[in-house]
Formats: sequence, C-alpha cells, structure tokens
Amino acid sequence: MSMPTVRFRIDFNRDEAIGPGKIALLEAIAKCGSLSQAARDLGMSYSRAWQLLDSTNTAFVDKVAVMSKGGRGGGGASITAFGHALIGSYRAFEKDVQARAARHFRPITSHARQAQARTRRSPVMRLSDR
Repeated sequence: MSMPTVRFRIDFNRDEAIGPGKIALLEAIAKCGSLSQAARDLGMSYSRAWQLLDSTNTAFVDKVAVMSKGGRGGGGASITAFGHALIGSYRAFEKDVQARAARHFRPITSHARQAQARTRRSPVMRLSDR
C-alpha cells in the first residue's frame, strides 16, 4: 500500500510562486555550486534553470542565490542565507503537509489502485494487433 503524495507550490503573489522544481534547483546549486551543473543534474536546459533562478531571485527583496562570472577561476553559483531559509521553510512545510495527508487519507488509501507497469504501444494499429 502506498501513501498519497502531495505536490504543492506557494504563491507569494499573483506572479510569484515557489514549488518543487525551484526548490530542487536551489538544492542542486547548493550541492554543486554551479547553475549549469545543477541543470544537468536535474535534466533541464541551462536556459530553463537560469529562468527559474532569475524568477526566484526577483520574487523576493533578498536574493536566494548569487552568480559569479566565469573566467580563470571559473564561475559559480551559491545560495544566500535567505535562500537556505527559503529551502528550509519549504521542506519543513512539505514534511508537515505530507504527514497530514498520510493521516487524513489513511482510511481510504487501501482503496487506491496500485501503479502498474505500462507498456508503450505504438499509436498505429497493425493488422496483427486486431
């Protein structure tokens, strides 16, 4: 029996939200110290990672991450104290939400269908498929 999982985002205003993708990106930057490496680790393009980081940085008065230009010593990215606080707040809230969901849905969880392996089929029907 699997427990339900909640995926959520926090809307700070109409155009500014923080969700699992932005938090994962910030955590990856904190781990490797590079936006490009974080993007590769998460399987996203550098331009998408840059866009997510830029929108996160502009969502708050304080920056969540700072970038340093490349060159002889190499560039990099680092998470600010505010960025670490944001990650911590999000993860603490997520932990609470997941625990509440598990408690709340426990009585009906056993009624959920279990995930089954799906086989990919071609959208074209062949004579042998009839």
